[in-house]
Amino acid sequence: MFRAGSVVAAIALGSVVALSAPAQASVPADRSAGSCGTWTSSVVATGAGMLENLEFDGDGSMVLSQSALIGPGALLKVAPDGTRTTLVGDVTGPGGLVAREGSVYFTTGNSTVSGLFGIADGSLRKVDVADGSVTTIADGLVMPNGLVQLDDNRFLTARTLARPGLTVVNSDGSSSIVREDLGTVDGLARSGSTIYVSTTFDMVTAVHILDANDLGGPVRTITLPGFGPANMADDLTVGPDGALYVAFNAGGKVVRVDPDSGSSCEIASGLPFTSAVKFGAGPGWDPNALYTTGFLGDVHRLERVAG
Repeated sequence: MFRAGSVVAAIALGSVVALSAPAQASVPADRSAGSCGTWTSSVVATGAGMLENLEFDGDGSMVLSQSALIGPGALLKVAPDGTRTTLVGDVTGPGGLVAREGSVYFTTGNSTVSGLFGIADGSLRKVDVADGSVTTIADGLVMPNGLVQLDDNRFLTARTLARPGLTVVNSDGSSSIVREDLGTVDGLARSGSTIYVSTTFDMVTAVHILDANDLGGPVRTITLPGFGPANMADDLTVGPDGALYVAFNAGGKVVRVDPDSGSSCEIASGLPFTSAVKFGAGPGWDPNALYTTGFLGDVHRLERVAG
């Protein structure tokens, strides 16, 4: 979601920065009792600091964005047995993560202060997983939060506060805002040519659905149950079943959403300040298990019970 400031203060911001979603086709969600089945939760790691996001590097490690209320954060590597090492140290406000061809791309400057005051201290960087070398792709970004890769070595990132919107970052380091009409955008996920965008502080929690080839074009919206700032939807991912899995930060739960019908159900609760979700990938990580991070420093593994 974002770095700095207390979670309570962040919830209060909802009444200040919430925006009205644009007039679009809307798919109301319902809670289909039992449609999610039964899921179990187990702990993978604890005490990892304020965790913003996670990704799998494909080579056997989970990569975590570790933020801090005061001072810099880091990117951490977690082995399947829970062992942690530092991949990149001294990272201010690490945000979204994308693994690609032996590198992990990550945003910096994902802070409340930068978002509220328009401070362009954010960047998009990549780290070579093998040798730890870091390359800066683009500077001058404001609060780059969620992150997905587009075609032609471009990336899409989200700014959540003050002037929330979506920004395209090009391979030459240039960037451009593509829209600011979707509310308090936060998490980003991609499946094929479809981009999914979650909102955090709007009065109604929404997942917007865009065409990756026409980001400024028509939008379909799924609305989710509950009061938006009390849900505080954070990052999201697409599962192997084609469903969306959305982290509710203030709600402390994970919600499964059918992107076609808009129906939703909870797969797990009692996970305070859940910030991101991702299915396992690479040696030692179950591709059918959903892994979660949270601001309290815990990583959980969620598994659906057969039957």
